[in-house]
This record gives sequence, C-alpha cells and structure tokens, in this order.
Amino acid sequence: MIELLSKPWHWSVAGAIIGLIVPILLLLGNRVFGISSNLRHICAACFPAGIDFFKYDWKKEAWNLFFVGGAFVGAVIASTVLRDPSGFQIADATRSDLSQLGVQDFSAMMPDDLFGIAHVLSLKGFIFLVLGGFLVGFGTRYGGGCTSGHAISGLSNLQWPSLVATISFMAGGFIMTHFGLPLIFKLF
Repeated sequence: MIELLSKPWHWSVAGAIIGLIVPILLLLGNRVFGISSNLRHICAACFPAGIDFFKYDWKKEAWNLFFVGGAFVGAVIASTVLRDPSGFQIADATRSDLSQLGVQDFSAMMPDDLFGIAHVLSLKGFIFLVLGGFLVGFGTRYGGGCTSGHAISGLSNLQWPSLVATISFMAGGFIMTHFGLPLIFKLF
C-alpha cells in the first residue's frame, strides 16, 4: 500500500475526485466547498464576541474544518512517510525559465533560492512571503472566496461571480508569471 501511495498518480485520479466533490456536497445538503472560509470559522469559534462578521453558527460548517485538518495531516504524511524524491519532476521549460531568473536549486518543490532560511529574511523573501501572503489573503476576502471555492463549487453551481473571479485569478496568475516575477527578480 505504501508503495502504491508513494508513487505519482495520473492527473485524472485527482480530477475525478475533485469532480465528485460538488455532487457529494449537494447530496449532503448544498454545502459550499472552499479552504479560505475556514479561517472565518476558526475566528468565529475562538473570538465570538464583539465582531458582527463572526456572529453566525459556525458549527454548521464544522465538517469543513475537518477537511482542512485532513488536508494538513495528509500533507504531513505525504511529505514525510510517502516522500519519493524520484517522483518530483519539473518541466524542462519551467526549469529553463526559472534558471533565467536566477533560481538554481530544483531539488524540492520549494527552491531554497527563494524559500530557504537565508532568503526568508531578505527583501525578496519579504516580498514573496509576507507581501504575497497579504495579497492572497486580501484577494480571497475581497473576492468572496479562494480559488478552490470559486473554481470548484462556484462554477459547478453556475454562479456568475465565481466565473468572473476564476477568470480574474487566471489572468492575475498569467500577468504575475510573465511580468511580475521577472520584474521582482530583476529589481531584487
């Protein structure tokens, strides 16, 4: 079993599982799937007094907290117990593009050139981790949900705002990849 779980699977397996999420949620009572809403649930559970935004019955969405907890535990297991370095591959075109930007370490999912301890405290590290994290959080709140919530649940439920949000996420990703990252690497 460990052998089967530790090798890369075909992308269609994850696609089928993601595709089944929405029908299962609809069968369970039209629940909305997403990751970012869990931060709100955690805040509502821990700090219920005084803020109207957190005054709701978060216990109805407790299943989502278990989902995020399972995703975290699964990630820990996958990165420690099931880790197979030979299964990690970067496309040659991606490696070439990142090399042109100055990234040389391709031994892990998160290159030490960007995310190593030495670089976290640099200006570039601050931009990527702190400023980038703030922008992701702000965009999630401003957009009314995260990429998984809009792209999986919202599009499946034919919600117009989710289509606009998903197109915006994709456009922002393309713009950042082709213009923002090279600029940050050039300046810092």
